[in-house]
Amino acid sequence: MPKAETRVLTTHVPEALAEKVDQWAGRLDRSRGWILKQALSSWIAQEEERDRLTREALADVDAGRVIGHQAVQTWAESLSTDEPLPLPR
Repeated sequence: MPKAETRVLTTHVPEALAEKVDQWAGRLDRSRGWILKQALSSWIAQEEERDRLTREALADVDAGRVIGHQAVQTWAESLSTDEPLPLPR
């Protein structure tokens, strides 16, 4: 299997953060590089999902698929009553 091309990225991090990376590397018996690749991959995936959800929400707004503030507030206030309202749609 051919090895994937890589690039070296460098950055300065606070000493306390570097120590935590070292601690996790030791606990998991992995290298610092492995820990940082995992962390960066997770962060990128999270940001991509956040971007996708934001674009989806903006498309809903553009299409008029919204629920008014007053409807949501009225529903939320009804949750503490004996007869809560159905979820606004």
